[in-house]
Amino acid sequence: MRKQQTLKDTEKPKKRGRHRSLEAKAAILKATLQLLERESLRKVTADAIARRAGVSKATIYKWWPNKSMVALDAYLAGMTDRVPTPDTGSAEEDFTEQLKSLTTFYTSTLGRLFCQFIAEGQSDPRFLASFRERFLYARRDAARVMWRRGVDRGEIRNAIDGEIVLDLIYGPTIFRLLAGHGSLNDSESEAMVEAVFGGLRRLDYQRPRKKLSSLINRRNGQL
Repeated sequence: MRKQQTLKDTEKPKKRGRHRSLEAKAAILKATLQLLERESLRKVTADAIARRAGVSKATIYKWWPNKSMVALDAYLAGMTDRVPTPDTGSAEEDFTEQLKSLTTFYTSTLGRLFCQFIAEGQSDPRFLASFRERFLYARRDAARVMWRRGVDRGEIRNAIDGEIVLDLIYGPTIFRLLAGHGSLNDSESEAMVEAVFGGLRRLDYQRPRKKLSSLINRRNGQL
């Protein structure tokens, strides 16, 4: 009986401690997002994040080596919520819809951190490696799923290198984001995907007709 009570007594603090840790971590990420939507990455400090999250700076360094890595996790969390991976039944539509949401995110205050992360990585190779591993490669893995579905449906020619195609689809948006020489909006996203898929489609592939409801909604939106 004493053993059971002892075990229960020792389990409770661990559960409470684990819960507090999760709450603290969530508060840190939320505080970081809020700060990054107002200030640049260079201006946001670990002290400011700690104050806003209501934790000590030591708590931040318990999980992250520096504030740039905290910012990357916060950025990824925000992007995951705002840039879904659609499954419309058409790879072209999937890429178009995702590129639209991606463009909307990149042109937001938070999304513009992408350029700052690239800049930060020029003086911090370890951060750049983490950025590639956790952001770039993870996003490409999700895009490959859309690509593979298109190939399996017979929509896309299998002989084409999918890695090159992903660069062709997303590259123009990234280039415009970094260089600032062209606009980024829904119509541009549609044109980019259409231009790429013009050379990807199998000649015998019949594009599915769009649902009547979506056509009506689109027409109403233009009126």
